[in-house]
Amino acid sequence: MAKIRVVLVDDHAILREGLRTLLALQDDIEVVGEAGDGASALELVARVKPDVVLMDVAMPGMDGLEATRRIKSEFPDTRIVVLTQHDNREYVFSLLRAGAVGYILKKSGGAEVINAIRSAYTEGAFLPPSIAREVMERFIQRPPEEGKPRLTEREKEVLRLIAEGKTNKEIAEILCLSVKTVMVHRTNIMEKLDIHSSAELVKYAIRQGLVSV
Repeated sequence: MAKIRVVLVDDHAILREGLRTLLALQDDIEVVGEAGDGASALELVARVKPDVVLMDVAMPGMDGLEATRRIKSEFPDTRIVVLTQHDNREYVFSLLRAGAVGYILKKSGGAEVINAIRSAYTEGAFLPPSIAREVMERFIQRPPEEGKPRLTEREKEVLRLIAEGKTNKEIAEILCLSVKTVMVHRTNIMEKLDIHSSAELVKYAIRQGLVSV
């Protein structure tokens, strides 16, 4: 029986060691490589062509969100399961939009990690029940698209501040958010609007009357 070929991506070597030890006990799973950041993960995936990538989010350099997006763009058959300590719903949906097929918290037990890998490989997805339920609710409640998708009120606030020239740190302080959350909102806005630069964001904000000129 062919084994599920897995790549571990996390900037903490001790966590990778623990995961490698756990997965080595499974007859149907084989760890074929490890990386400590997103850029290294992209190179490794290109070289070893794994079935599943177990991906951390917060890493130096290229983070897990960008690495997920890049890997899915270049290697669409690779299944990416995000392993993170952050239970932030908007973060989850950003990762799913980037191409992840699974999401699991680092506080989860080993059995759930193994189940996530197997489910991602055999079923093409793995989400905890609470996340799966929210995904379905968002799908059902989503209004029909007419032109550009609608931004949430929080996304409009972030966009207005971006258009005013504020940095991520400044926006975080103004809105009492973390810098990471602001970055997630920025990514969501650009993906929803299919906009790829800050200059285009400013133009859009002006057209929508969010800022004056």
